[in-house]
Amino acid sequence: MNDLKQYIETNQERFLDELFSLLRIPSISSKTEHKPDMLQCAERWKELLLAAGCDFAEVHLTEGAPIVYGEKMIDPNAPTILVYGHYDVMPVEPLEMWKTPPFEPTIIDGRIYCRGANDDKGQSLMHAKAFEYLLRTHQLHCNIKFMLEGEEEVGSKSLYTFCKANKDKLKTDVIVVSDTSMIDSNTPSITVGLRGLTYLEVEVTGPNRDLHSGLFGGAVANPINILCKMVASITDEKNRITIPHFYDDVLTVSDEERALMAKAPFDVQAYKTAIDVEELCGEEGFTPIEHVGIRPSFDLCGIWGGYTGEGTKTVLPSKAYAKLSMRIVPNQDPDKISALFQKHFESIAPKCVKVKVTPHHGGNAYVSPIDMPAYKAAEKAFEQTYGKKPIPTRSGGSIPIIAGFDKILNTKSLLLGFGLEADAIHSPNESYRLDHFFKGIETIAWFYNYFSHPSLVTPH
Repeated sequence: MNDLKQYIETNQERFLDELFSLLRIPSISSKTEHKPDMLQCAERWKELLLAAGCDFAEVHLTEGAPIVYGEKMIDPNAPTILVYGHYDVMPVEPLEMWKTPPFEPTIIDGRIYCRGANDDKGQSLMHAKAFEYLLRTHQLHCNIKFMLEGEEEVGSKSLYTFCKANKDKLKTDVIVVSDTSMIDSNTPSITVGLRGLTYLEVEVTGPNRDLHSGLFGGAVANPINILCKMVASITDEKNRITIPHFYDDVLTVSDEERALMAKAPFDVQAYKTAIDVEELCGEEGFTPIEHVGIRPSFDLCGIWGGYTGEGTKTVLPSKAYAKLSMRIVPNQDPDKISALFQKHFESIAPKCVKVKVTPHHGGNAYVSPIDMPAYKAAEKAFEQTYGKKPIPTRSGGSIPIIAGFDKILNTKSLLLGFGLEADAIHSPNESYRLDHFFKGIETIAWFYNYFSHPSLVTPH
């Protein structure tokens, strides 16, 4: 593989053109008006997989977004890797916060600015390019399967069904996912834990219509006021969640593992500066790394009601709404947490309003073993490209289908991510560093090589 870096350098422009062709498609899964874009993006992925060297690729239509599947089977007795990624992206609002058009990839100071640049089109394409290199240079010694979905950002409902119906097709030795981050550009890491998720929407109703705030204000409950008080009560002064029995199943992490987590380089001041806050605010008794890695959290993701247009309108609104998420940790069940929240929220509602709780989607947390062959091969690959062994870390994010893979396909996943906190995924001005894109291709190619040759990882 002495020509790997040269191959990447020679094909940089083409790789970026292919990535940009994906990025220009506004594949927002949460908005029904983008359904045609979902199909267009899936078809483009099929073209790219075939061009990279897959013998077979298809777009599988579902009740939701299409699923793209492709494969290259070189030998039924060879090791098999299933690459999972997603082509759907988050909404781009607020548009006024973007410095560049959100679906027109723009390179500024070594970064690609565009929705999906990191999450997850850029990171997914790295696998296709690493596969392409190995195949074209006759150095591919494992079977490769690709599976890309368009519903990761909304719960992966169709993918659960697809996996249950295609267990034989998806049979593999390991599932590899590049949809996570590194500690920093000089400190490679492998994500070994993900938090789970429960996402809900609440509606609070007061009077049967909007009222004049002067004629009725002070006598009739304002749903927005009530909603704010109810949501504020969900966490206490120590930033612990007040829902009864919420913590019953939370996995207690040992002092030894917490000590290992503490060895990861983390600059609190740089962290605060990057997001322009003076102080952090997390659960008492835990560090910022632990807040997002091993502890659950509650967040209000959106709140609205009443008049929000230009100028003034003195109105006491009939309804108020909020979207909220709870990140959960190993042993917590998303359905149970959703039910606990609903019971509690209804119990704290005063009689002056009516409340409605609507669950949306969720998924379990996941912890990946660090003694499996794929992890050891990834360690070796990072040592090859970065000159140092990666640090195992836990992410505060969620990829619900990963726990689903474990349960449905009985297969472990390796979370091999190359993003950075500064990439601002889910936020305006999402970006992905060019050097991370190309370094990711290089590292993944080495990973495929080492996974195919276990003796190179642990010589006998």
